[in-house]
Amino acid sequence: MIQLVPLLISAAVLMQGDTLPAAALTPAERDSIVKVLFTVDDDDQKYRVQLSEVEQKKPVDSMVVRGINVKIREADSINLIKVKAIVDKYSWLGVDVIGDQCNTALFMVIQHADPPVREKYLPVIREAVKEGRAQPRHLAMLEDRVAVYRGRKQRYGTQLRWDLRVNAFRLAPLEDPDHVDERRRSVGLPPLAVYLAQWGLSWDVEQYKKELSP
Repeated sequence: MIQLVPLLISAAVLMQGDTLPAAALTPAERDSIVKVLFTVDDDDQKYRVQLSEVEQKKPVDSMVVRGINVKIREADSINLIKVKAIVDKYSWLGVDVIGDQCNTALFMVIQHADPPVREKYLPVIREAVKEGRAQPRHLAMLEDRVAVYRGRKQRYGTQLRWDLRVNAFRLAPLEDPDHVDERRRSVGLPPLAVYLAQWGLSWDVEQYKKELSP
């Protein structure tokens, strides 16, 4: 049984109907939210780091890998409850209010959520970017993930997929690959070659265009 960790925001605050502006946060509320999001950030990443390390040594369908994936799903479910409570009450809290790590934690939980959740909060993050409360690179990553799930081409090259033919990750279909680095630069992402190198992949735009299947 999963034990839900209580959110460190008063029940009275969370039961109010309207979204409050970030300026309405009291110091105690801000500190409570930050404390929650530090825990969320740790829980979001620790099992994924374990999975990355194990997958280098074990088959992707091994019992160990499956066990870690179960822990990831459990942690993601608990984290989503916490993040939805915060965002639904205060909207998207910017770096100026909760700091970079906590702002990123909000995004990572939505990015790792199920498709309906990503669809729900995509407009929220779009609006937050316009107002300087969310980071453009986070929006780019979410836009890409939503597009790939819908069967469309991504714009920023942030999404990989497992290719069973070669038993390795490959870049998901990409729109207008000739100008991808311009788009990435505009949202604060590094060049695609630098990003793919972290996954042991190389980037050759001409080769990619030849290999890209319909």
